[in-house]
Amino acid sequence: MTIASSTIVRPSTARMSELALSGAAPVAIKPVPFMSTSLAEADIQAVYAVLKSGMLRAAGKCAELEQRWSSMTGSKHALTCANGTVALQLAYEPLFAPGDEVLVPAWSYIATVSMVVARGGIPVFVDANPDTYQIDMADAARKVTSKTRAITPTHLYGCAVDIDAVQSLAAKHDLKVIYDAAQAHLATYKGQGLGKFGDAVTYSLYATKNLATGEGGLLTCNDDGLARTIGLLRSHGETEKYLHEMVGYNYRLNDMAGALGCSRLDRLVAQTQERRNVAAIYDRMLSGVAGIKTPVTTPGSVPVYHLYVAQLDLARFSCTRDEFCAALKAEGIPTAVHYPRSLPQQPALAKYAKQGDTPIANGLKDRVFALPMHHDLSQEQIMWVTQAVGKVAAAYAI
Repeated sequence: MTIASSTIVRPSTARMSELALSGAAPVAIKPVPFMSTSLAEADIQAVYAVLKSGMLRAAGKCAELEQRWSSMTGSKHALTCANGTVALQLAYEPLFAPGDEVLVPAWSYIATVSMVVARGGIPVFVDANPDTYQIDMADAARKVTSKTRAITPTHLYGCAVDIDAVQSLAAKHDLKVIYDAAQAHLATYKGQGLGKFGDAVTYSLYATKNLATGEGGLLTCNDDGLARTIGLLRSHGETEKYLHEMVGYNYRLNDMAGALGCSRLDRLVAQTQERRNVAAIYDRMLSGVAGIKTPVTTPGSVPVYHLYVAQLDLARFSCTRDEFCAALKAEGIPTAVHYPRSLPQQPALAKYAKQGDTPIANGLKDRVFALPMHHDLSQEQIMWVTQAVGKVAAAYAI
């Protein structure tokens, strides 16, 4: 199709010439780190102590991590496991059966849904809230059927979903609730830890998470019987040595990871507050940048900002999101896209998708971008980030 040149909107040449992409000086003197995964000396010594002891399997340090996590999240039980994906699998298996319909977010990481499929469940995609990115509970209510047995909301990017709405829907239709909190370590809802809510809550301890052991997972629950079942599933259904009550898996963590988790947990509260401080500055500094929409928090939630995800109002810019991010990179500001497609658009899950069923989630993929967010950002780096966003937004503004 031919488009008349007069209808093509182009950014101001003068403003474009000021971008680092055009050869001008970048905002940042050196690139700002997108994340911080460095270990403290205490972390190294904690792992070394386990190595020196020779007790490498799940033992005292995993038990300590479980006890501390239970206390910090307000749950009765916490169990360590190999990673966040198997945490979901361990939670799903006792709580719904093959053939059951499960309400799932269309905007999340794939594990939230792929483990429903692995269990034999039928995922029913629920659209996203355009402001908070969380599961849209009005859409969830519309999609309940006589076959619906569970709902699996994600506390996405470190912000809690509307838990009151989730629990109300679950109570009305007798649904099991499994929250995916892989990105939401220490987030709260109405003053309470996330472990207070639902049938189970799962966490990831992957290397980039707010609490990280390289690989690892945690799950919490408040029912004694469910905790026992999950504990058995985690370790071959074994009740005593070589006596197996049920068929299970080897999804145990090890004490090296447990020790690292305990050591890093010592600093997690302070580091979480640093993330919140960074987010508050971003919110304030970016609120006046036309066309940039900062993340909105679920009422009642105190987020932990695993990711700070903004979005572009593309109607106000002459560029795509990817072009905008490329310009930020040239200014020394890395970004990431979480996620480049919605879950109904994933080939592995396409058979469960319905045309036009999740328009908000499907559209977010073109607009969202994450800015650097971690506890080690300096005031200077934070200023570079906000200045660069303003600079690039001005250059591409229509």
